[in-house]
Amino acid sequence: MVQDVKKRKVVVICGSYRFERLMHEIAQRLELEKGYAVIGVLPHVLNRDLTEEEKELLGEIHLCKIDLADSVYIVNPDGYIGDSVRREMEYAREKGKEILCFCEK
Repeated sequence: MVQDVKKRKVVVICGSYRFERLMHEIAQRLELEKGYAVIGVLPHVLNRDLTEEEKELLGEIHLCKIDLADSVYIVNPDGYIGDSVRREMEYAREKGKEILCFCEK
C-alpha cells in the first residue's frame, strides 16, 4: 500500500561552489527545521578540474533543477554573487520562482 506524502515546498540551493559546506548545512536546516524538500548541491567528486563543456552541462542541469523547484535559495555570505548565480537568479525570476536568501555579514 502506498502512503500519501504531504506536499512540501521544493527548494533548490544556488551559490558559489566555494560555499559548498555552508550550502550543505543550509540544505539540512531547511529540511529539518522548515520541512522543505531540498534539491542540494552535489559534491565535486571528480579528481580533476572540469572541462568547459562539463561546466556548461552542469549549469544547464542546474537550470532544470530550478524548473523543478518552487523556490530558489541563494547562499551568498558577505553579499557575494558570481556570474553563474546571477544568471540562475534571473532565470528563476523569469520563471516566477520565489527567491529566498541567506545573507551573512
